[in-house]
Amino acid sequence: MSEIRVNTIKSENGDGNVSFPKGISVTGVTTSTSFSGNLTGDATGLSGTPDITVNNIVGAAATFSGTLSYEDVTNIDAVGIITAQSLIDAQADINVTGIITARAGSAVTFRGGVDVKDAAETVSVGATSHVVGDTITLELDCANGTVFTHDGDNGQIGILSITNFPATKNSFHTVTLIHTQTGSTPSGVGNTTSETGIGTQITLTPRGVTGFTTEAQVGSGTSITCSTTAGDVDIISFGIHYNGGTNTDANSYKTFGTKNGDFRLP
Repeated sequence: MSEIRVNTIKSENGDGNVSFPKGISVTGVTTSTSFSGNLTGDATGLSGTPDITVNNIVGAAATFSGTLSYEDVTNIDAVGIITAQSLIDAQADINVTGIITARAGSAVTFRGGVDVKDAAETVSVGATSHVVGDTITLELDCANGTVFTHDGDNGQIGILSITNFPATKNSFHTVTLIHTQTGSTPSGVGNTTSETGIGTQITLTPRGVTGFTTEAQVGSGTSITCSTTAGDVDIISFGIHYNGGTNTDANSYKTFGTKNGDFRLP
């Protein structure tokens, strides 16, 4: 075996490439400004932060210590967190042990239904503020839940305010009020008169939208009234249909009210 020591190797004409038809074996470091042709063998010991563009990556396993961004993916088997720009279409089951979150203004959609184990609605106390005399505004803030309780011991409900419910696309949002009548002579407490019953004046304030005044459509009569018997419980539900139109326009909303009431112990 012989040894050649040179500073520069050039082609015969000084401008072309130098050909090694039988290949070349380098045991040290090879430095070049570009590479042309197929690369075979294992690539080990890569370093730096190069940008690599490939058509396909096939591997038995891959580990990424940072964030992996990709588009138009057919199948994902993830143990950690999945963040999607638009749609995740699950053809089979999704088993979630943690939290599912959506970007603000977006939604998580389950076409086949959702079976949530040990699920429960959050119950909050309706907040009140006095308007005139013993007439109050009862605020049901959907940021705190969708079911609210109220004891009719501090005035009749003159204005029902429903706030912070989503209005992003055609949707129906339900808010429930559990109203307990109190006092030994509760006539007029909570609201027991059809002329000014619950639902005749409602302030809707969707999330991120300035509020506006409307009224509820009810199944019978002109409004929803509470029982006049002390200790009775009325379950009053309001359904807000947003048709997907301009979310600052009251005409884009319809509010429906219904009641199951006069519940009492025997």
